[in-house]
Amino acid sequence: MNEHVFGAATLLDPNDPMGLRNDAPLLDAWIRDITAERTPFQIPGHKGRIDLTGPVVDGDIPVLPGNHPNRISPSLILEAEAIAAKTWGADLCRFGVNGSTGSNHAAVMAVAGPGDKVIVTRTLHKSMLVGMVYAGVEPIWVRPEINPMTGLPEYLPSSRLRETLEQHPDAKAVLIGEPSYVGTMSNIPRLSQVAHEFGIPLVVDAAWAAHFGFHPDLPLNPISEGADIVVTSAHKTLPSYSQASFVLAKAGYVDLARLNKAFDSTQTTSMSGRILASIDAARALISRHGAELIGPVIEATKAGRAKLREHGIGVIDGEYIDPLKLVILLADTGSDGNAIENELLAMNIDLEMANRDVIIPMITLADTPQRIESLVNTIIKLVEKFRGESRPISVSPAFSIEPVVIQNPRDAFFAEYEVVTASEAVGRVSAELICPYPPGVPVFSPGELITQAGFDALMEARDIGVRIAFVADPTLQTFKVLKH
Repeated sequence: MNEHVFGAATLLDPNDPMGLRNDAPLLDAWIRDITAERTPFQIPGHKGRIDLTGPVVDGDIPVLPGNHPNRISPSLILEAEAIAAKTWGADLCRFGVNGSTGSNHAAVMAVAGPGDKVIVTRTLHKSMLVGMVYAGVEPIWVRPEINPMTGLPEYLPSSRLRETLEQHPDAKAVLIGEPSYVGTMSNIPRLSQVAHEFGIPLVVDAAWAAHFGFHPDLPLNPISEGADIVVTSAHKTLPSYSQASFVLAKAGYVDLARLNKAFDSTQTTSMSGRILASIDAARALISRHGAELIGPVIEATKAGRAKLREHGIGVIDGEYIDPLKLVILLADTGSDGNAIENELLAMNIDLEMANRDVIIPMITLADTPQRIESLVNTIIKLVEKFRGESRPISVSPAFSIEPVVIQNPRDAFFAEYEVVTASEAVGRVSAELICPYPPGVPVFSPGELITQAGFDALMEARDIGVRIAFVADPTLQTFKVLKH
C-alpha cells in the first residue's frame, strides 16, 4: 500500500507517488503490466525492449482485446470512463488518445450531418472546422465581443446567439470554444438556455478547462452549467500524457449512441494504454487533491499579475477570466514578445505562446508558487530590457475579420484548386485553412472569400513574427484558391 503525506511523500511505489491506483483502474492495470514479467506476442513491435531504441518506448503498452479485468482492456476502459462521468456529473464519458482534435471531430458528427446548419463562434479551434468538413455542415458564424483595450476576445453575448438562432431556426447545434485561448469566458448557463429554447444542443470545446470545478475560485465545468457535450484536453491543464482527451455528454439534446459511434470512428484502433492510464490517474488526482494543489497556484498567479501591473506591464484580469491564465500584454511597454521569448528559450524556459504584443506562459497545478514568482521576475527584467515606445493595440486577424462564406467547407475542401501569387489572391475563394498559430483560429477557411481586410491583416501578422499555420505556403507568397 502506498503511504503518502501530501507535500512530503514516503514513496513505497515510485509508479504511484500519490497513491491513486486504488481509485484508478487503468492506472492500476498499467502498473501491473509494466511491473510483471511478460512475454508479449502482440503489438507494439518493440515488445517492451528498451535496448533497441532506448527508453522512448518504456511503459508503452497496448489495449488488449477481450475482457481482461487486470489488464487495460475495453471492459476496464468502460469502468474508468464511468467513474469519470460520475466525477463530472455527465451521463457519458469517453477517453480519447487523439487529443481534443479527434474528440472535436466526433462532437460535430454527433450533432449534425451533411447540409445541416450549425451556429459556430469564430474563436473555434481549427479542429472543429475540420470536424465540420467531415460532417458536411454549413457554418453560421457568430463573433464574440472584442475588448478594445487588449485586442482579444471576451465573450459571446447570449443576445447575439438568440438573434442568430432567430435568423436560422433550422440550425442543429451551437458550437463554442470556452474558455478562449486567452482564458476569457462567456456565460455558459445563458448560452445553454438559449440553445435549449430552440431545441438544440450546446457543444463546448473546453480544451483548456479540465481543471474547472475543482477549486472554489475556479469556474464550474461547462457540463455542470448546462452544456450538452464538452470536449476537454486532459494533457493541457492536468498532468496527463500528450494527446490525452476526454468527452463528457448529457442525454436529452444529444443522441448518446450516435456520439459513441462518431467517437469510435475518430479514434485509432491501437490506443495507447499509457495515455489512457494517464487520463484515469489525472482524474483520480484532481478528484482527491485538486483544491489543495490548485489553491496555491491560483494565489501565486494572482500575485504575479499584481507584480506585473506594478511594473507597468498589462495583464488580462477580471471576474470572467480563468484564474490560472497568465496573459501578458506588451503593446504599452513597446517591448517585443518575440525577443522576450528568444531570451527565455536561451534560458531553457518555454512559453505556450509568444508574438509581438502578447506572451502566455502556461500555468497548471504542476507549477509551484516559487516557479511562478521566478518566471514573473524574469519576464519583468526582460520587458525592461526591451522597453520602448508604446504602440497601438493590434487586434488579431483571427478575431477581427468577418468571414464571407461562398461555399460549404466540405465542398471547398474537396474542390479543384489552383495556386496564385499573393497579388492575385484577393477576391478569390480560399481552398485552404489559414490560421495565425497560436491560437489556431482561422482567418480564412476553405470556401471563404479572401478579402482585402483579411489579406492585409494576415500579412501584418506574418511581418511581426506570427506563425502562419496549416497553409501550403506559410510565407504567404502564394495561395491555394478554388478554380473559377
